[in-house]
Amino acid sequence: MSPSSHEPRSTLGPGPRTKVRRLPERGRYDSETVHAILDEGWVCHLAVSSEDRATILPTVYARSGDVLYMHGAPANNALRSAEVASEACVTVTLVDAIVVARSAFHHSVNYRCVVMYGPASQVTDPEEKEAALLAIVEHVLPGRAGDTRPPSPEELRATRVTKFVIAEASAKVRMGGPNDDPEDLGLEGVWAGQLPLNVVHGVPVADPGVLAPVPAYVDNYGRRR
Repeated sequence: MSPSSHEPRSTLGPGPRTKVRRLPERGRYDSETVHAILDEGWVCHLAVSSEDRATILPTVYARSGDVLYMHGAPANNALRSAEVASEACVTVTLVDAIVVARSAFHHSVNYRCVVMYGPASQVTDPEEKEAALLAIVEHVLPGRAGDTRPPSPEELRATRVTKFVIAEASAKVRMGGPNDDPEDLGLEGVWAGQLPLNVVHGVPVADPGVLAPVPAYVDNYGRRR
């Protein structure tokens, strides 16, 4: 059984909570852009507000259509709060470059981020729960889900899985160099430009006692872009 997903939509916004108002030309609402950012990211941040406090939980996730799956301990307060609330907020951010400007004011970063709103619910069906957990493994390390022992019934009971449905979303994207003021363009001896950032993996380190060769999906690991 695969994790459930909702019917794909060509656009996910703008909505009243996701319309990009500051620098609106950077806003993107098409599902292709939103999904691409989600598929490249590792960690999302789940924001919930209960009666006495606000909480933000960083956690790994997996996407299936317009659904995100997150997991934690059965008593995880953030997941439980999201499930009982009428709405939760989830964000994912990727940083692509440091933007070095001639003035301190115009320094920035090139980024791609997604802000999503929607309802969350606990996954109780054992088959969907197992599929969601394996999807999270596959999202973090493509190729691994079919090459590992699946969760046992005891492990499924010891894990809370929360399903977040993307009701509306927007992406915001910054690309390019610095936006310096015209009067600063002639400053002498001041470098400006971009410092691209890329995540690269190191040399795999086998756990003691492992005799199996390093799988190709580990040795040749790379994020989808």
